Amino acid sequence: SQTLVHRVRQLDHVDILENRVAVDLITRHKLGLAGENRVLGAYVLNRDTSEVETIQARFVALCCGGASKAYLYTTNPDIATGDGIAMAWRAGCRVNNLEFNQFHPTCLFHPKAKSFLITEAMRGEGGILRLPDGERFMQRFDSRGELAPRDIVARAIDFEMKRLGVKHVYLDISHRPAEFIQGHFPMLYERLLSYDIDITRDPIPVVPAAHYTCGGVITNLHAETDIAGLYAIGETASTGLHGANRMASNSLLECFVFAKAAAIHIHEHETQVSTSSPLPTWDSSQVRDPDEDVVISHNWDELRRFMWDYVGIVRTNKRLQRALNRVQLLRREIQEYYSNYRISNDLIELRNLVLVSELIIRSALNRHESRGLHYSLDYPHSQSEPNDTVLEPPR
Repeated sequence: SQTLVHRVRQLDHVDILENRVAVDLITRHKLGLAGENRVLGAYVLNRDTSEVETIQARFVALCCGGASKAYLYTTNPDIATGDGIAMAWRAGCRVNNLEFNQFHPTCLFHPKAKSFLITEAMRGEGGILRLPDGERFMQRFDSRGELAPRDIVARAIDFEMKRLGVKHVYLDISHRPAEFIQGHFPMLYERLLSYDIDITRDPIPVVPAAHYTCGGVITNLHAETDIAGLYAIGETASTGLHGANRMASNSLLECFVFAKAAAIHIHEHETQVSTSSPLPTWDSSQVRDPDEDVVISHNWDELRRFMWDYVGIVRTNKRLQRALNRVQLLRREIQEYYSNYRISNDLIELRNLVLVSELIIRSALNRHESRGLHYSLDYPHSQSEPNDTVLEPPR
């Protein structure tokens, strides 16, 4: 990624606008214009000046990542708040298969660690998952034990955590020789020492964590969405490549393939699209400075906690319905706050995340089976034919 950024910075015809966060897309239909709905640009918050800028564009590509920050534990960075999915939905794009959320089985559980993934190679080299009392448990869930697919391992850990009421389990490789461990996992060994965990002697406290959003904004093979001129690429998109359970490393390949497809398609059509008339500027005349930012932090914490408890690795209709009730209440509170106060980065991300969380819940409620990453105790078997879960925004 550093090489890519370096190369882009060398291009004279590319302007890089940093410290900005997109607020919403501007489309013909949002402006009340008749005819084909087409993207015209975006409103963007300048974090340095706290002013919202209007950026006009004939084509827009959403490459905003997924929404794993909806969950209490995640391997993703703080920016994984579903911004592209939420903006596309509000603009009128369909989404699908958002119930398929991939959870990595082993993320470090430590108060000072954040988004620290423990590689699956450790289980491949003989690492053993243990309960707090030292008991090995994976063989009760799958004959392959710790070498079972990541969704099965994550589900087993989740089951044991809920059964025992514990916050984590342990991944133990200390039975292997110290030289072997240090030779095979040198960076991991050094990093964990900084948290006072010596993996040649100590088991590693781990917890499953949200890792990848397999569903997203529906696109075709050119990365086009339902709105003319609007493209979605990477984890924001649902291309169909990942199905119900992404294979490891396919996500990066998808980014390259569909980014190139979008670039080719834009290049082929750029002369056919003229620049629109000047767009209306952002109106902040009716809002005031926020005086209760605790609303944002509280709702953020509440959302991620009930998504983890009710819409996590193992689901039931009762939990999902409870989550839907809570998320709709939060959406109303957040929308009221958004309408009355000056926007901030945190408010923008929270507004997006609560919307995508609702879409995840609604998608999960619509799937009456267990398939891939979606496991329901009410529907433990798969239907004979696979189908997409498609949600369409209100018109």
